[in-house]
Amino acid sequence: MPSPRRARNDPGQYDDLAGEWWRPGSPFSMLYWLARARARLIPPAERDGAVLVDLGCGGGLLAPHVAGKGYTHVGVDLVVSGLEQAAAHGVTPVLADVRRLPFADGSADVVSAGELLEHVPDRPRVVAEACRILRPGGWLVLDTLADTALSRLVAVRLAEAVVPAVRGIHDPALFVDPRRLRAECARHGVPLVVRGVRPALPSLARWLVTRRGRVPIVPTFSTAILYQARGRKVSQ
Repeated sequence: MPSPRRARNDPGQYDDLAGEWWRPGSPFSMLYWLARARARLIPPAERDGAVLVDLGCGGGLLAPHVAGKGYTHVGVDLVVSGLEQAAAHGVTPVLADVRRLPFADGSADVVSAGELLEHVPDRPRVVAEACRILRPGGWLVLDTLADTALSRLVAVRLAEAVVPAVRGIHDPALFVDPRRLRAECARHGVPLVVRGVRPALPSLARWLVTRRGRVPIVPTFSTAILYQARGRKVSQ
């Protein structure tokens, strides 16, 4: 059940958990591991002045994993407490709604949407905006939760039982069918390659006991729970 103080998927929960973004062993550890895996999908910048727009950047967990790749890292979020921490880690913060991005068409070399799409009620509009600001030849990278019964069981019921602090973070009604997402991106000139991912299970078991260390995110044959995607915008 969601917190009695907040509805499910209320962005204010991130203010409640503001002190957890960078704490080792925090409820946001999974987001850090996913950011590390997402960064591996981002190639080094191909030109001077390249821009990476990080949608739903939170506390800036992607920052250490893309440092040195040659991008100006711009983070977009609605939660001020997260943006403040992102700025402290070298991210240029932008307070904005991802449905109405304050950037020109074709202004981003990379758009990252990490664990974002399962939180937005108007996903097609967010996808359209992400693709709009991406320059031809630029990369869209993302990870999100699948719209399946198994995903709802693992990512909501089990996760909230094991890590009570994240109770109410997700609204499973917003989880994302990968086939539908691929179709939406393709309409905007960004064909996606999708693959399932999961935490490495022995490392995850150790973390659950000790709340220490990193857990690798590894590929899996199934997109039924969690998946990554990457696509390059078609040149006009």
